[in-house]
Amino acid sequence: MSAERPILPPVRLHSEAELARDALAAPLFVRAVKLARWAGPDTRVGAGGELVEAHLPAAAEHLGLPADEEGAAYASEAWRLAVDTGLLDVTDPEEGALPDGTGGSQEAETEGTVTAGENLALITSGSPQDILSIWLDGLDAVHADATAPVLDDFADLVGEDGSIDFDALDWDPEAEAEFLDGVLGNLYLLTLADNGAGDGPVPLPALAASMIVPDDMGEPTDDILEQVSEAMMRLDDQFRLLEPIGIVAYQPVDEALMVEEGEPVEAAAGADEEDVTRYGMVKLTPLGLYGVRARMLEAGVDAPAVGDLADKGADTLLDGIAHYPEAAARAEIQLWLAGRGSQGAVAAAAELLAAARGTDEGAPLRRLHCQQALALAGAEAEPAVRAVLGDQELGGLARVWLAEHGATDVPPPPEAMIFWLAIDTIAAQLDADGELDELQGLVEGLSAQHSGFFDEVWRVDHPATADVLEAMGRLHSDKKAAKEARKAAFKARSRAGG
Repeated sequence: MSAERPILPPVRLHSEAELARDALAAPLFVRAVKLARWAGPDTRVGAGGELVEAHLPAAAEHLGLPADEEGAAYASEAWRLAVDTGLLDVTDPEEGALPDGTGGSQEAETEGTVTAGENLALITSGSPQDILSIWLDGLDAVHADATAPVLDDFADLVGEDGSIDFDALDWDPEAEAEFLDGVLGNLYLLTLADNGAGDGPVPLPALAASMIVPDDMGEPTDDILEQVSEAMMRLDDQFRLLEPIGIVAYQPVDEALMVEEGEPVEAAAGADEEDVTRYGMVKLTPLGLYGVRARMLEAGVDAPAVGDLADKGADTLLDGIAHYPEAAARAEIQLWLAGRGSQGAVAAAAELLAAARGTDEGAPLRRLHCQQALALAGAEAEPAVRAVLGDQELGGLARVWLAEHGATDVPPPPEAMIFWLAIDTIAAQLDADGELDELQGLVEGLSAQHSGFFDEVWRVDHPATADVLEAMGRLHSDKKAAKEARKAAFKARSRAGG
């Protein structure tokens, strides 16, 4: 296969304007913007840039939250996001010496101040790309919070000298981030499954199991079930943190189920479809698809999106959509053609036809997609199509296109061209990994159109002739025809010196 198969199917993203509106509506982002606009010259921060405790009740009140512990926590979270995304700039507290009561002195920190960050103005005056860039910084910050260690008793980690014993946490930040990214990657794949038909919510136990249970394992062991249960509970905490930034829609685990460790996932395994929703349900939002893809691209993962090829040449387009699902390939072609509106259908068709030529392994599939693209180009492409009627590689598909568009003055193809097109068509379908039944029907249909097909077809000067004939020998349901195909394949290899 000449065209490299992408690891992930192409995603159909909402427009940047729509995604930017979603970002601005994300609850945590809304609160961060509100606090950034609320902060004034008298607002004070601590050593880590956090809002000092004395200001938290007022911040919570400004956000319409109760002035209690929970309200203060939400306000503190929103403040950190405002700082992390550049909506606020923090002036570090300066250290000063204060008397320590023993005749000496001790170092103490004064409170720092904040000013509006450069990004705050972009919230109203920036482009959708500006908004999404700020939001992605926020996603990174929330992702880091979600993978931070859970501190049940922070005091136990602090030594006598005030230092923190990070080894006692039993926490590997890289492994934690990799696990969460793996979960989000699996959720991304499930969302794109079956041309986007899999965009419903996913049960949390199934998502946790996708990361823990080996593919070749039959009945999970008790140890594996316990690991899945632990992962599920950790993911419950993480998705609760991720939902307010707008990346997921999440229905948390019903707290009534969490009676004892290990029970939730074991019970979920036997739950019916209605009950399983109590064990947590999660789905990526359109903004979440955008955010997860952005993280994957940054990590070097090939994560194509419909529209990536719209401004590329026809050769890049035909190679790029080689293994796209049909609906995504069609959408990509339509965007490509729309981008060449000023160029005209004839010039666009000529570019497509030129890119479809070739004798490399990927050429048959390029020609198949060229034919699909020409069908979308419309009748205006006819002059470019007629121009290749005498071309051995393109003349067959040109005649098919003209016939489909009702042309009556189409010259009959030479016999050699009929056989060449048959080999090329089957080679393309083999490369496309089409449905077996459809492929079998194509093989039997093409071979039946011409008497003595296998007596002649082995002479076709096409790089894939022998491979196609071998495949026809495997696929043909008629034993006699299958045997003739295998004999023809042997002759083709002998003729080619292989």
